[in-house]
Amino acid sequence: MIPSFLLALREGLEAALIIGIVLGALHKMNRPALKSAVWRGAAVAVGGSFLVALVLNLIGAELEGAGEQIFEGFTMLLAAGVLTWMIFWMRHQSRHLKKELEEKTSQAVGQNGQRALFALAFLAVFREGVELALFLLATRFASSPLQTVVGALLGLAGAAFLGWMMFNGSRRLNLQQFFTVTSILLILFAAGLVGHAVHEFNELGWIPALMDPVYDINPLLPEQSFVGDTLKTLFGYNGNPSLTETIAYLGYFGILLVTTWPGRLRKPLLAAS
Repeated sequence: MIPSFLLALREGLEAALIIGIVLGALHKMNRPALKSAVWRGAAVAVGGSFLVALVLNLIGAELEGAGEQIFEGFTMLLAAGVLTWMIFWMRHQSRHLKKELEEKTSQAVGQNGQRALFALAFLAVFREGVELALFLLATRFASSPLQTVVGALLGLAGAAFLGWMMFNGSRRLNLQQFFTVTSILLILFAAGLVGHAVHEFNELGWIPALMDPVYDINPLLPEQSFVGDTLKTLFGYNGNPSLTETIAYLGYFGILLVTTWPGRLRKPLLAAS
């Protein structure tokens, strides 16, 4: 439940920031009548994202045996790749995101008005929604569907509250700290996805294990225990991994750690006002 909560909170807050900036730009231009087009675009994007999530889960549910392992392995790798891209994109683009969105909003108002703003909101929210659908599918492989759904709903509710607080409340959320902390946690989560994917490919015989297991600490910290299960779903814990699984996990984590730490995630982020 924790990974789905964290992912939904992060993706939901990004979507809330985008919608808030567009609505703020319309307020500055004194065009309140066009705000309904933004809300319609966001609502349709949420519905479309739900359909994508439903289709992906139905595909996964139909597969069995080797097909299921292949689907899970590639889904985890794809989710890890998109997560990595998302982290780097936010790090590089966040400083200019507000200005770019305000410029796009101004252009949309000057062109087709309602249609252009609908498309702007739809594409922005739909991208976040499809990413979240993929991430939640990957988390479902390591936790129960109920936990995944509950965590996602709580995360989206939290994102909606934080978004409202930023644009309507008197207190400001420290976005720099929020995105720094969540980026570090998501890097650990993505490393776990890579490790799980290699584990699936080990079982398929696509990637040699080299040594299986390279160690076994299940007697000390069983994967089935509460702590072990939490670490497994959040950080990809495996009490008895193969050598290639261990190399993949540490290699991914090491590369991301070098490229984003220390201080490189702490770049100025967009303002909420």
